Amino acid sequence: MAISPGKFSRNTAISIVIANMVGTGVFTSLGFQLLDIQSAPVIILLWVVGGVLSLCGALCYAELGAALPRSGGEYNFLGQIYHPAAGFVSGWVSTTIGFAAPTALAAITSATYLNAVFEDIPVVGAAVALVLLVGMIHLGSRAGSARFQLLFTGIKVLLILIFIFAAWWHVDQLQVLRWVPESADLALVTSGAFAIALIYVNYAYTGWNAATYLVGEVEGGARHLPQILLIGSGVVMALYVLLHLMFLSVAPMAAVAGKLEVGYVVAGFAFGDGGSNLVGLMLALLLVSTVSAMVIAGPRALQVIGQDFHALRFLAYENRHGVPASAIAFQTAVTLALVITSTFDTILVFASFTLALNTLLTVAGVWVLRRNQPDLSRPFKVPCYPWPMVIYVAITLWTLVFVVYERPVEALVGGGLIVAGWLFYQATRDRVIEH
Repeated sequence: MAISPGKFSRNTAISIVIANMVGTGVFTSLGFQLLDIQSAPVIILLWVVGGVLSLCGALCYAELGAALPRSGGEYNFLGQIYHPAAGFVSGWVSTTIGFAAPTALAAITSATYLNAVFEDIPVVGAAVALVLLVGMIHLGSRAGSARFQLLFTGIKVLLILIFIFAAWWHVDQLQVLRWVPESADLALVTSGAFAIALIYVNYAYTGWNAATYLVGEVEGGARHLPQILLIGSGVVMALYVLLHLMFLSVAPMAAVAGKLEVGYVVAGFAFGDGGSNLVGLMLALLLVSTVSAMVIAGPRALQVIGQDFHALRFLAYENRHGVPASAIAFQTAVTLALVITSTFDTILVFASFTLALNTLLTVAGVWVLRRNQPDLSRPFKVPCYPWPMVIYVAITLWTLVFVVYERPVEALVGGGLIVAGWLFYQATRDRVIEH
């Protein structure tokens, strides 16, 4: 398919969704989960629940994106559904950590895998170099960004499938595990450990809403949005479940528990030291597309904020190719600050909590918009309404409560960030740009 210089194609948008989702979380979360949950069926249930949640969320975002077709994601939705202040605070979250934190995590993970193979390469230095390189690539033309994204997302999916089936084929003996649930598993599913583990899983699925940030730059726009979100989320759910079936069946749980570089550890059991080095390089490479997708999607939200607020109008600047250059540079700078100053686990829980709250309010906005604007044109409606919305809101709210209880510091920092955004809005609301 030819890529228009003025628009992203539908396939590019799908690749952006997939690349946003398949990144850090799926190759790191299992190590944290196994510290408290030593049950294979419960681990797989975590990833199925996370996939169902992402599909439910995608259906709700598809309705909102079709009814309110403007780039900007939650900034656009919350501002129109609730109040401009809600939209601004959401945009503030996106501006500060919404995309910068996941980008930093993907870069750190890529560098960690590279360091596992080449110990002399510093993790922070490699992560910084990756962020700078990808940022410079996306400061070029939109067509160049699209080709780069399609190439690396295609490589990513292919390499993951090769990794899964090659590991199953090559390992000397599969782990003897209990795959059938037992009554003891019910206590795990209703525990705080499951809720916290689900936060890691939900982080791994974060990105299913990526296309809503650039819907105004996609050919067909809102008309193709449901397909883009659902295809992207469905492909990722299948990959995640397959990956974790392979992880658990190839490597002992004790060897993976607490490890960040899960893929590298599993590869060692499947292929030996030489094979694990090759897989480490592969995983470092495939995370490039995650960094790339974040650098494409995030600045589009920042650009819309800059179009609306005088105080942030520098974010709206476009280069001669129509690319939001200032927004890309700004997000890159925040990402570099997080890479240099923060630890992986702190960034992950803090970012997951804040972003989950953002999407919770947006999904609930389907009900608010239907109640307040029943006559608004809706080219797409959530099937089986209200159940996808109810499922998403209920499970997400449950996990957020447990995060507040189990990780109060990260929850407090997230709350403080939201309050800071509200205060900034109050200070600048008289200087909103009229459209």
